[in-house]
Amino acid sequence: MTTMQESDGSTPTTGHEEVGSVMGNPVQAAIWPEADISTEQAPHFRLKGPVGLSLTDGGADFGPGGHLATNTYYNLFNLGKWRKNCGELPLELQLSGHGRFVLSIRVSGTITSTHQIFTETIDLDGTVRQPIVFGDLRHGPAVMYFELTALDHARLDDFAWATTASPRRTPELTIAITTFRREDEVARTSERFRKFRAQSQLRDHMHMLIVDNGGTVSIDDGDGVRVIPNQNLGGSGGFTRGLLAAKDADATHCLFMDDDASIQMQAISRTWWFLAYALDPRTAVAGGMINAAYRWQVWENGARFDRGCIPLYSRLDLRKRKAVFSMEYQTTASAPEDFYGGWWFFAFPIAEARHLPFPFFVRGDDVSFSLVNDFSIVTLPGVASIQESFTDKASPQTWYLDFRSHLIHYLSGAARQRTWRELLKMVRSFYLRNILRFHYDTLSAVNLAMEDVMRGPGFFDDNADMAQRRADLKALTTSETWKTLDATPQERLGRLPRPLRALWLATLNGHLAPFSDRLGSRLVLSAPYRDDYRKTYGAKQITYLNADGTASYVVHRDRRRFWQETMRLWKNTLRLRRNFSQLHEEWRRGYADMTSDAYWDDKLKLNGSAE
Repeated sequence: MTTMQESDGSTPTTGHEEVGSVMGNPVQAAIWPEADISTEQAPHFRLKGPVGLSLTDGGADFGPGGHLATNTYYNLFNLGKWRKNCGELPLELQLSGHGRFVLSIRVSGTITSTHQIFTETIDLDGTVRQPIVFGDLRHGPAVMYFELTALDHARLDDFAWATTASPRRTPELTIAITTFRREDEVARTSERFRKFRAQSQLRDHMHMLIVDNGGTVSIDDGDGVRVIPNQNLGGSGGFTRGLLAAKDADATHCLFMDDDASIQMQAISRTWWFLAYALDPRTAVAGGMINAAYRWQVWENGARFDRGCIPLYSRLDLRKRKAVFSMEYQTTASAPEDFYGGWWFFAFPIAEARHLPFPFFVRGDDVSFSLVNDFSIVTLPGVASIQESFTDKASPQTWYLDFRSHLIHYLSGAARQRTWRELLKMVRSFYLRNILRFHYDTLSAVNLAMEDVMRGPGFFDDNADMAQRRADLKALTTSETWKTLDATPQERLGRLPRPLRALWLATLNGHLAPFSDRLGSRLVLSAPYRDDYRKTYGAKQITYLNADGTASYVVHRDRRRFWQETMRLWKNTLRLRRNFSQLHEEWRRGYADMTSDAYWDDKLKLNGSAE
């Protein structure tokens, strides 16, 4: 059994040695619970007995018998993923603190039982380094973690999984943030980044660009942060502006990130190190999304696009060890061809971005960017952003943006080619999910989206700022508008036996039934069921609540609007079918032109320069 090696006492995560030094590079530093980000304990650590965590400075204080384990989402080490993507690296565990502990290091995988590869009593007095010896441990999906049990009063200040191997490359990472009139959020993000960068050994290789689409940000340049004013062409225009500026600054990698950056900053360093050691220069890192209402619940850990956006591992409980291990085992395999990463956190090699974003304004730009460029995308444990649920954000405008981008992905060739019959299923899905819930405003927006796509790429060039369409969509939204509640009504779902549900579906929830104005009940649906049309069967009126129950809107079955929007969609679908080949060719040419450097230089009035 190997013996702990003492270091000079510097902390493992904030040392100032050069990248690639013999002291070891902390390729995965600890992520501690953090106030205002996530204070959920179980996704970070498993604790037993007298042990407590600090929410301000990190670290854990132990009484005798206190136990801490890192077999958790934020702090396990995905050994299989690192071996597959970065090769065989000498690994070690670095611990800093003081006191006597029993340290155990374990490896758990899909093809072997859990192995205990190290157990020994250690004395911490500063920083110690434990080399990892795997012996004849077989390869395959596997995760590694450690457990500490205190033998007296003790403290763990910090830890990191590290390697003494030199990186294959030194990423010059530009973090590009697009913001529009969210001054407080982006100010907090820039301040958090400055504090993190000042203590990081990577500070000379990380910089932040804030693209200000609203012209309202008042943040001083300096300490690795710079603000760039930009006209408001949405997220597409803002992130493109940041990418072009990164190119101009000779950055090798770019990280698209939300302006509120609800991440632990160590997610950035984990991403940097993974990119530094990756065997494939096409490697990109997609951050997951965690539900802001339940900060132990995954909204998505990467997603696929197949006639719709399919979030992966949605609703997975990060407090459950087996579920987390299973997710990490499965994501060790190469991502499917239709995999994409959201722009709340997406880091990629600039040289492999052969196409810039398409001017969607918002929604669909991240999907298209991932699909059309030849990235090798991975997810990493603990690299995730805390976000509000997409369900609460849904509106006629978001459905308009989603549907038009879905069609364009296929017409442009960004997504894998589908037959007309397969695309018709996508149209039908958008129709049913709205007509059954009496969302006529949204169905009108879907119709408008189809009509705009059939206008061709030139329409998107002329309306890149979405000003006219935003006004149009606001005007058509008459019933699906949130109104403040004085008291939250009691939830009432449509709970019908299967035969009755089939009958209501056959009549499109009463729209095709005689005397339908007299049929149905009054339902109340909370936010988790807002998109679930199966809970609306048998309704004639539905009240929808937002996530915290403070606002609602009410919709009714309306046969006049049903027929109006249904016939409109039918005519649009026939027209799309008739002109599909012509539109496909037109969109393939237009997409290539409108994702070029020359197009965006002109659109952003850069005259060939991002400065």
